[in-house]
Amino acid sequence: MKKNIHLRWLCEGAIMLALAQILGYIRFYRMPYGGSITLAMVPIIFFALRWGVKKGLLVSFIYGVLQLLLDGGYAYTWQSMLLDYLVAYTPLGLAGIFKGKKLGFLPGTVIGVFLRYASLTLSGVYVWAEYMPETFIGIPMTSPWVYSPIYNGIYMGLCLVLCLVAFGAMYVPLKKYMLAQDIAARYRK
Repeated sequence: MKKNIHLRWLCEGAIMLALAQILGYIRFYRMPYGGSITLAMVPIIFFALRWGVKKGLLVSFIYGVLQLLLDGGYAYTWQSMLLDYLVAYTPLGLAGIFKGKKLGFLPGTVIGVFLRYASLTLSGVYVWAEYMPETFIGIPMTSPWVYSPIYNGIYMGLCLVLCLVAFGAMYVPLKKYMLAQDIAARYRK
C-alpha cells in the first residue's frame, strides 16, 4: 500500500512539473527585463495542496531547477541563480500548509506567490540594480529598493490574480482532488 502511494505522488509530481513547464511557455506578457505572466505556478501549487508541504517543497524546488536549465534562464551570478530560480520557486510548495482545507488555494497561492515576489525583489535589489533604468512607467528611479518592488510587483501581482482566477474556475469541478479526498479514500487503512 505504501509503495502504491509513493509511486502515485511521484507520478503526479512529474505530470505537474511537465504541465507547469508547458504552461510556462504560454506567456500572456513578457516583461522587458525578465519575468512573464503565465499560469505555470498553478500545477505546482495544486500539487502542494494535494500532497502537503514536504512533497510540495520538493516539487517546487525541482521546478525552479527546470526553469533555470530548460527555460533559457539567465543567471548573472550565483546569487541570481538562487534568488531568481531556486529560492524563488521553492516557496510555492508552502501552499501545502493548507492541504485538505476548504478554499485552501486562496491563502496557499497568496503565500507562495508573495514569497516568490520577495525573492525576486531581493534579487532585483542586490543583483540587477546596475541595470535599473532612470525612469520606469514615468516614475524616476533613484533606488533599487523602489524599482525592484514596482517592477516585480507588476507581473507577480498579475500572475497572482491569474492563478486565483484559474483555481476559482477549477474549484467546483476538481474540489475532491484539490482537497485530496480521492487519496484519503483510496489509501485508507
